[in-house]
Amino acid sequence: MSLNKDLAPLCQVPDAQIRSPKIIFPKGAVDCHAHVCGPENLFPYADERIYTPPDATLESYSALLHMLGVDRAVLVQPSVYGTDNRAMLAALNHQPEKFRGVAVIADNTSDRELEELHQAGVRGVRCNIVDVADKSAGLPIQYLTTLAKRIAPFAWHLELLMHVNEYPKLASVFEDFPVDLVFGHFGYTHAKHGVKDPGFQGLLDLIREKKAWVKMTGPYRICDGDLPYADMRPFNDVVIEANPAQLIWGTDWPHVMVKKQMPHDADLCDLFGSWVSDPSLRKSILVDNPCILYDFPALY
Repeated sequence: MSLNKDLAPLCQVPDAQIRSPKIIFPKGAVDCHAHVCGPENLFPYADERIYTPPDATLESYSALLHMLGVDRAVLVQPSVYGTDNRAMLAALNHQPEKFRGVAVIADNTSDRELEELHQAGVRGVRCNIVDVADKSAGLPIQYLTTLAKRIAPFAWHLELLMHVNEYPKLASVFEDFPVDLVFGHFGYTHAKHGVKDPGFQGLLDLIREKKAWVKMTGPYRICDGDLPYADMRPFNDVVIEANPAQLIWGTDWPHVMVKKQMPHDADLCDLFGSWVSDPSLRKSILVDNPCILYDFPALY
């Protein structure tokens, strides 16, 4: 199958300037959302992709973590690989104590394959609702429930990439869901919809009831303008008010499909530091909560 380059445009490269943040992260801090892409000659991207990332290798990402002062990370399967998790698994195998993974699986993935993913460090499955959901039919809840029941024996969670503002009955739909849910990018609702949006309010209800987690990631994806992404500050504040024990943070490196000015990861770290100034709360979001969700070992 030949790829139409217009349908999979090349993304910006991440800002490679060597610059550490002002914030000093607590020991054991976890970047809970990053992607490893490539090298393409070893791990080719799927023809069906909608973007083409620059190679964002484990070597580059490990150097970034060192520069930022972040000890551990969660590698999330990017859509450019579909259900081919080999690049992520190679990274997990390189440093199994440092990394956890969130995979994308096929309908015919066997129980044995799930067990192998678990042994490799996978602790969740990701579903992209943005591109596949039939909005007229609502959420594919039957499919998601079936998938959740398959991963429940491993104590995995289901991570959803979806615009929660498009689902005003979000809380009731997921009221009795079989596994924990994780919502990326503050629920991926544009700041213009505001924190009173019914779908976003449903997300707040889910985290209050400890049925869901929120990733405090990608503010640049869901607001207008550049740093300091002031339109997103209210979203940060209300998720903290709702339940800080259900929050995690991540860089979203290498920031694929960013159409505006590419943020430097040090600035994103300092933005988190300015939005979450209490040291105890920072430790909860950066260390304690990820250890619970992703089964990281405690550091002594």
